Amino acid sequence: MTAGGIVFFRTANRAATTEFYTDRVDATVWLEQPGCSILRHGNLLFGFCDAEETETEGIVTFVYDTEDEVDEMRERVGDAAREDPHENETYDIYQFFAEDPDGRTVEFQTFRHGVSDPL
Repeated sequence: MTAGGIVFFRTANRAATTEFYTDRVDATVWLEQPGCSILRHGNLLFGFCDAEETETEGIVTFVYDTEDEVDEMRERVGDAAREDPHENETYDIYQFFAEDPDGRTVEFQTFRHGVSDPL
């Protein structure tokens, strides 16, 4: 049985990156370790660990229940957003992309016709 997991990213700017996710995205600090901050947002655990270079591969995606919540997140992230929320017919989602202080791609989305809770 798997209890869960954490996705870690190397970061050259842990303080600003952690602040972005806690202040703008409402993640909470789940655990502080030497050189690493582990955050929690719903059932997602993700961490940022000090490094000389930032790791920007991949996308950190936050899933919401409604389009209104996605719209609210667009307002909250402000100038970090790369675009306005829009429908993506290929995946049947409503979404937009932003960029965190490290240059990492962040997605905010909702499934248009709902999905069952994975937990």
